[in-house]
Amino acid sequence: MSINRLASAIRNRALYYRDYLTFRLRSNSDRFVLRWKDRHPCLADKTPKTAFDRHYVYHTAWAARILASQNVVEHVDISSYIYFATLVSAFIPVRFYDYRPPAIQLDNLVIGHVDLTALPFADNSISSLSCMHVIEHIGLGRYGDIIAPDADLAAMSELARVLSPDGNLLFVVPVGQPRIAFNAHRIYSYQQIIRQFDNLELLEFSLIPDDPTEGLIVNASSELADRQAYGCGCFWFRKSRGPR
Repeated sequence: MSINRLASAIRNRALYYRDYLTFRLRSNSDRFVLRWKDRHPCLADKTPKTAFDRHYVYHTAWAARILASQNVVEHVDISSYIYFATLVSAFIPVRFYDYRPPAIQLDNLVIGHVDLTALPFADNSISSLSCMHVIEHIGLGRYGDIIAPDADLAAMSELARVLSPDGNLLFVVPVGQPRIAFNAHRIYSYQQIIRQFDNLELLEFSLIPDDPTEGLIVNASSELADRQAYGCGCFWFRKSRGPR
């Protein structure tokens, strides 16, 4: 630990003791039991602003706004942030599938297990589909799945296969210069994703850039996406009905 980090830790601990004693001296209520053995120090929260994970706050907000703009009867989500599925299920029936399904019980929410590289759904069967901040992990073994370098490609093909004509796919991955941070995730170029979904129409590309002063950039350029170190690319695809 550096000298600065050690000094900060000592200072935060001293402030905690001070606050505990101050609270104890000022408390004359019998509403609660206050005991030293029950302490639960939270030492890093005295910040001017509340910190948040920019990728997960912005990309779920992006997806929820798109769903709100569509006439969605039922939505299927594959392994995205579970908070997204649980919140959306308050307004739209949601089927949520994961390689490690969580034991959540809520009205309007059905949970099941899937292997994203072999989805158990018929061709052209899902009209509203999302898979966000998921594909970059497939095949790296991080979550107990098998090591398979091209499993992400198989998973993307499966998403395109099960999407119905006129169906919407909300797809999110890290973007920037292509590389793998083993075994955490892959980072894709914009064109890698476009090429993989070349049978779908891109309706919108939005970006959460590296710059923490920026929010969600709607209709961002591919050039900006590829300049990121670890950006978050939000792709809204639709499957065409094909020739009439």
